[in-house]
Amino acid sequence: MPRPGVEAVEATPPEGATHPDGAFLDVQSSLSGRRWTARPADPDVVRALMRAEGVIQPLARALASRGVDLESVRDFLDPTLKALFPDPSTFADMDKAAALLLDAVEDGRSTVVFADYDVDGATSAALLVRWFRAMGRTLAVYVPDREREGYGPTPAVFRKLKAQGAALVVTVDCGAAAELALAAAAEIDLPVVVIDHHMMRATPPPAAALVNPNRADCRSGQGNLAAAGVVFVLLAALNREARRRGLFDGERREPDLRQWLDLAALGAVCDVTRLTGFNRALTAQGLKVLSSWRNPGLRALADVAVTGGEATTFHAGFVLGPRINAGGRIGRADVGARLLSTDDPEEARVLAAELDGFNELRKGIEAETLAEAERQLDRASDSPVLIAAGEGWRPGVVGIVAGRLRERHRRPVIIIGIDPETGIGKGSGRSQPGVNLGLGIQAAYDAGLLLAGGGHAMAAGLTIEASRIDELRRFLNARLGDETARATEADSVEIDALLTPGSADRALWSDFNRLAPFGPGNPEAVFAFADVRPMRATVLRGGHVRCDLVDLRGARLKAVAWRAAETDLGVRLLGGESSLHVAGRLKPDDWQGRESVQLEIEDAADPRRR
Repeated sequence: MPRPGVEAVEATPPEGATHPDGAFLDVQSSLSGRRWTARPADPDVVRALMRAEGVIQPLARALASRGVDLESVRDFLDPTLKALFPDPSTFADMDKAAALLLDAVEDGRSTVVFADYDVDGATSAALLVRWFRAMGRTLAVYVPDREREGYGPTPAVFRKLKAQGAALVVTVDCGAAAELALAAAAEIDLPVVVIDHHMMRATPPPAAALVNPNRADCRSGQGNLAAAGVVFVLLAALNREARRRGLFDGERREPDLRQWLDLAALGAVCDVTRLTGFNRALTAQGLKVLSSWRNPGLRALADVAVTGGEATTFHAGFVLGPRINAGGRIGRADVGARLLSTDDPEEARVLAAELDGFNELRKGIEAETLAEAERQLDRASDSPVLIAAGEGWRPGVVGIVAGRLRERHRRPVIIIGIDPETGIGKGSGRSQPGVNLGLGIQAAYDAGLLLAGGGHAMAAGLTIEASRIDELRRFLNARLGDETARATEADSVEIDALLTPGSADRALWSDFNRLAPFGPGNPEAVFAFADVRPMRATVLRGGHVRCDLVDLRGARLKAVAWRAAETDLGVRLLGGESSLHVAGRLKPDDWQGRESVQLEIEDAADPRRR
């Protein structure tokens, strides 16, 4: 039986409110210029889920719309590693990589992990460091400086590591496209194991082993994993190989990998991977481990951020992640990996404070770059791919700025910082769903436009001579123009259910929170409210707008629109002179123990406008 009070919840618009072409509440063009649609779901699957699981109809519909059916619903609602963990041997070169690393452990050979400077790289490195430590070995960490050395391994770095005594190098979250560097390593007889997840060419470069679920001959089906997820599977392969060799028959105990799930989850969330299948289980179980805050570095970082308690994807992606990234963006690149690897609470406290300081500095630099880049993009807002470039823009913030402007313009955005001395630009791009920016950047590299470049569908990086930026713009606009046009046409706000302010309560939020963890592949539920009037609207620090949404019966729901004060949405909320259709996500509101909810507004539409 449905719980009391859900009769006010509908999964589709009320009778007569659906436009013949399927627009939800007849919203053809919202204040953000988007169409509203009901998230599609098979009604037969919805009914079957209601009967089998006893869930309310809107929740059953939300499950069905996310590809969940009777066969997969249990694993979705209760994702476990036992049920979903892949066989490591299905990854190309995984067994070879495990054997090479175990050989180094047994022989005591000097091994170095070369990590990318972002959260995924730091968590991947920390996972390997902790496993080596459990095996009684030390694993050195090398993280390149973003501004001096750029992304990924180079021939010079491999020669330096060889000269310093490295007998084996493991690259994490990078290396799959480093043909020149790997060829140089082979020439100097330095074996390199590559653990990556980025898009790569059909023919793997010459590594001793290359594990990447996105290489053409990998049959794991785990292409949505972050590098940290691939490394976690590697640890399982290492344990299995060590058992086979009898390394756990004496005093040494087999490392319990579950204690490090928090690191794998952090990498998955911060790298914005699709949280489906095994990756969903990895993240769900990892957030449970994170909630205990046993990792000294993560606990210290939570302390400086004044957070804690039950960890969610919000903690990982918006509280911890930006601080860990700050070291690689504007500070010392290796601080994040060191923080996540240490077992010394005092060292963790010092490193966490350092990262928090870097993060505050990053915010100021980001704001300046954002304003300058926006002025450039305003002059070319009709281009399929938006590119802005400026001298002195820090490579460490261009990715964040690209993401912010992608949200604003809703099309692929590339931001390039140019070194005024060398004339070389380093850029980062963020894409719109439906536009594979990584393949576009790869094509530009293959065409000779870039000095370096690569990535995946939603994010990519590049290095380019400043004189060729206009040529790159023309190339990408031509190559990705049709994709962007289709993505723009399909761009919509997908609604999961129609609510009233009175039905949006904590119990409903709890029902839908069973869908967590949220991310790509499993979006957080979006609810619509028809004909509500914004009242008591105020502007908060940071340009956020807070208000109450009031329906014709006088029922109220607290709401907030982030960074909206100077947008069309903010203006309408602050005006409050007429009713609006509003769409957004419910969030818990525990201020002063009230255990209520508030709405984070995603979009709004004028009911009078068609």
